[in-house]
Amino acid sequence: MAAAALTAHELIAEHRPTLDQALEAMRTRAYWSPHPEHPKAYGENGSLGMAEGKAAFDALLGGRLDLDQPGTDDWVGGEVSPYGIELGVTYPHADVDALLPAMRAGQRAWRDAGAEARAVVCLEILKRISDRTHEFALAVMHTSGQAFMMAFQAGGPHAQDRGMEAVAYAYVEQVRTPDTAEWTKPQGKRDPLTLTKQFTPVPRGIALLIGCNTFPTWNGYPGLFASLATGNAVLVKPHPRAVLPLALTVQVAREVLAEAGFDPNLVALAAERPGEGIAKTLATRPEVRIIDYTGSTAFGDWLETNARQAQVYTEKAGVNTVIVESTDDYKGMLSNLAFSLSLYSGQMCTTPQNLLVPRAGIRTEEGPKSYDEVVADLARAVDGLLGDDARANALLGAIVNPDVKARVEAAAGLGEVALASREITNPDFPDAVVRTPVIVKLDGGKPDDQAAYMSECFGPVSFAVAVDSAAEAVELLRRTVREKGAMTVGAYTTSEEVEEAVREACLDEAAQLSLNLTGGVYVNQTAAFSDFHGSGGNPAANSALCDGAFVSNRFRVVETRSEPHTKA
Repeated sequence: MAAAALTAHELIAEHRPTLDQALEAMRTRAYWSPHPEHPKAYGENGSLGMAEGKAAFDALLGGRLDLDQPGTDDWVGGEVSPYGIELGVTYPHADVDALLPAMRAGQRAWRDAGAEARAVVCLEILKRISDRTHEFALAVMHTSGQAFMMAFQAGGPHAQDRGMEAVAYAYVEQVRTPDTAEWTKPQGKRDPLTLTKQFTPVPRGIALLIGCNTFPTWNGYPGLFASLATGNAVLVKPHPRAVLPLALTVQVAREVLAEAGFDPNLVALAAERPGEGIAKTLATRPEVRIIDYTGSTAFGDWLETNARQAQVYTEKAGVNTVIVESTDDYKGMLSNLAFSLSLYSGQMCTTPQNLLVPRAGIRTEEGPKSYDEVVADLARAVDGLLGDDARANALLGAIVNPDVKARVEAAAGLGEVALASREITNPDFPDAVVRTPVIVKLDGGKPDDQAAYMSECFGPVSFAVAVDSAAEAVELLRRTVREKGAMTVGAYTTSEEVEEAVREACLDEAAQLSLNLTGGVYVNQTAAFSDFHGSGGNPAANSALCDGAFVSNRFRVVETRSEPHTKA
């Protein structure tokens, strides 16, 4: 039975209030989210509850996800969950010479629909994804290795928030210029000059989304929806180990576009054969005019250098730093840092890596603490947090790939180990690789130690770096951000002078700063509509999620001028 058609009027009536709320949240930067964070909030009004979502996910396993795309020449798959489950899902493999022209064919009608219509279609896509959050959460969990609750929240409502944020920013930038204007220039005694002017947001072309393994939806939705809302077709190229969440996203998008009267080929999937490596080929196609990428610095640099025909948005690697100079809540600081180091086994681009601590120690409300005491107490805080295996599994998830496991094992050889990593068994998934964080003590002044802490060590590996003073810590922070980039910076200090020095360093080097976090907000978490993820101003990323710059260059405004018609 064919799905009922969606009219523009119906979509605007349903989603315009949500769009207006998103615009207001962007303006105020206050907390707002239309997507519930708790699993029990789902199961009514058309959304899937936990049991239904699990059944829907299980039904996908071992099957073929047919998207009815043009140019399908094969079926590919091979994802294995970090929890040890072989997913067995196969996806269409595309002949891009057939697929890309088909994607371009629908752009004219999509362009002519206008900014508001595009925005509400995108919000309908997000609503349907939200209704299936339990199913998507399991897809994220079993491709990224995130623990279920994190996969549910970060892969579900938080990702959907980021997608909606991108739609709202895209809408604002497009309606900044009016659709039409009557222009009259006085000419003294002569008749005035009069023109009618039309201004049309015009898409750049096909956008290529190159997905990542660890946060396929959270990192993927901003670029996908920013490009789609500004009139571009979007080709989604998932990471080979994390295809399912983005393939389901493409499936939903295609369904909504078709029901709304648009070409479903405006969104398509580019899954690849094992080892095929199609990202470079796609990225340099002349039809591809926008690229969104999250991943390694090496490939991000390659894209920025070689995909010259496209506007490239990258989030790459950085070395995130926390300065620990003083605190008036010692236990709160340790607890906050322990959680930040442990969440998702440190497999986040925002996880702190380098903890800069003065050799002479720090001031606390409990009295002075030496460098060795601070590091030992932090190690105990991590041990206490992860001492119960059930709780540890719920926080750590699973190691996403063998490279992360190898880095954890090699870290012990880089310096004195303050906290050794231990192996944890997950009783529900005995094949999962689960490791607690390792903390290594290093000397900020030793060249060999610098080689370790000045490189990104992605995963549950952190370095407690001894420095001579707060001033040296700030200078090392500056150097690190300038040379290596940082997605996040943290600092603990009760000194106004030190706080100002850290703030100035972050402003100078364009790094997002969190000060004195001791409660339930962590340096490696950001909230859509309020926090900026990355800045676009240091080597870790050339864009921010999300600001006007992230969307405004995905389209151009084209003007048509005409003189008024006169009667013969």
